Amino acid sequence: MSFIVDTGVQVPVRDGSLLATTVWRPASGAPAPTLLMRHPYGTDITSGYGGTQSPDILALMAAGYAVAVQDCRGAFHSEGVFTPHVDDRNDGVDTVAWLVEQEWCDGRVGTYGASYGGFVQWLTASTGVEALKAMVPTVTSDDFYLSPWYSPGGALSLETVFSWTTMVALMRAQFEVSGGGGDPKELMALAEVMADPRGAMSVAPTSSQELLERHLPWLGDVLRHPSRDEYWQRLGPVRDVSSITVPALNIGGWYDLFVTQTVRSYTTMREGGGSVEAREGQRLVIGPWAHTPGGDTGIYPDRHFGMAGSVVGSQLTDIQLRFLDRWLRGNEDALEGTAPVRIFVMGLDQWRDEQEWPLPDTQYTDYFLSASGPANTAEGAGLLSSAEPESEKQDTYLYDPRRPVPTLGGNIVALAPQDLAGPVDQRPVEARDDVLCFTTPVLENPVEVTGPVSLTVFVSSSAADTDFTGKLVDVFPDGRAIILCEGIQRGRYRNSLADPELMQPGEIYDITLNMSVTSNVFLPGHRIRLEVSSSNFPRYDRNGNTGGVIAEETEADMVIAVNHLHHGPAHPSRLTLPIIDR
Repeated sequence: MSFIVDTGVQVPVRDGSLLATTVWRPASGAPAPTLLMRHPYGTDITSGYGGTQSPDILALMAAGYAVAVQDCRGAFHSEGVFTPHVDDRNDGVDTVAWLVEQEWCDGRVGTYGASYGGFVQWLTASTGVEALKAMVPTVTSDDFYLSPWYSPGGALSLETVFSWTTMVALMRAQFEVSGGGGDPKELMALAEVMADPRGAMSVAPTSSQELLERHLPWLGDVLRHPSRDEYWQRLGPVRDVSSITVPALNIGGWYDLFVTQTVRSYTTMREGGGSVEAREGQRLVIGPWAHTPGGDTGIYPDRHFGMAGSVVGSQLTDIQLRFLDRWLRGNEDALEGTAPVRIFVMGLDQWRDEQEWPLPDTQYTDYFLSASGPANTAEGAGLLSSAEPESEKQDTYLYDPRRPVPTLGGNIVALAPQDLAGPVDQRPVEARDDVLCFTTPVLENPVEVTGPVSLTVFVSSSAADTDFTGKLVDVFPDGRAIILCEGIQRGRYRNSLADPELMQPGEIYDITLNMSVTSNVFLPGHRIRLEVSSSNFPRYDRNGNTGGVIAEETEADMVIAVNHLHHGPAHPSRLTLPIIDR
């Protein structure tokens, strides 16, 4: 198909600002359904036109769609000031209104895009704009506090925040210098941070980021609002999902940093979307992917999911096109033979279609924590079993924020070449005495875990505030301990993310960690393992254990916490797994 590309199109929005947009449209001139992608990464960058989990623009053009790709306000060629989320709701609505007025648009608009390109979709859809007929939010979130900035447990998602902000600042500085402006020294300084982002993340206090704040003044606001207060409530797009009336194809990855919110978006829209189409038209696809360059291949140094695990092998573009054809062209047969939910089951390393999420035959099963001796390190005596423990015990470890447990893989961005995301072997951290390990005996039969994972622990501490972390791990016969999912709970937010409440030293608390979601079959010969500790750095920021403002604490302010994990009949600490027995 022949098409025309219009570059440098200026789209006016309600305050008079002009947003730079590139338009790809069929050369026939006939009106076509139009797809909009908005992001802050520059319309000049060809990678922004597709790739990873987003459909390639050539496939969209071949299918007869017109496509508009726009720089968000204040990004690259667009006018105004870029502050994440603040203007995206109105700018998205105004851009949709502009599109339907163009002679090459047939009045039906869909949106697509990954990461920040998904944030803006939820914001636009939350207005109920009439011309919007469908959306494809990919590896993204509809609640910006819960992800990417903070977490369901209240800890700052430090690695995500600093990797992304450094990348955005660096891209902006490159753009300015290449245009004859900017400061080359600033560009080089940002490039040095990007080459070793963990160095910047290790700076204490966390709020001391002068270089980044010079380029991104709003970063300080993010760090000054650690609680889920009005600042985040104002930015969040989905306060009431009944305002969203369009179906969404939600795409995520088991190792993507947004996966918890991806499945949450699907379930909340299925239950409370603002129209029959929004509720019944929801779709969910999750692969073995990470939010990192190359994270869509399904190939990692410590784990290979086979060709089927790649985005290409998943036939994701075909799924996206069929979804768009259904809702933008009214082709009711487009989704014939497909299921609402499509997931990659790790362990079996196969795709599987499902009708619901969570799966209707899920058996939420408690695996209790117990130990015949200290559970410190993987060589300790920690046991994970479906049998309730008979004796009362406690395990103790020292959490020193100056010596945090290092992040190894998992749901991180990993932009630096020395970092790895995804299914990384955890044996180096399991050798630390501040990591408690609870492991099942070797499995004789396969055990499928598909769905949300949670950890309930009875804990006490010498500190007024501290963190508790958990990791679900698949231990292979060769000894590899591959992370599946993880979570954290900051003590002060154990009851509410909005109203922090310090702990009383020595008092035992019953807290539950959201451990995210996964789908994995633990094969015969494998073991199921749970890791418990108090840090996962720099995935999350370090809790200094003082009860003060964490972002403002220096290393000199930090104190060591003596943390206890209680387990037994009176304190049934347990890992709750969604077991599928078919």
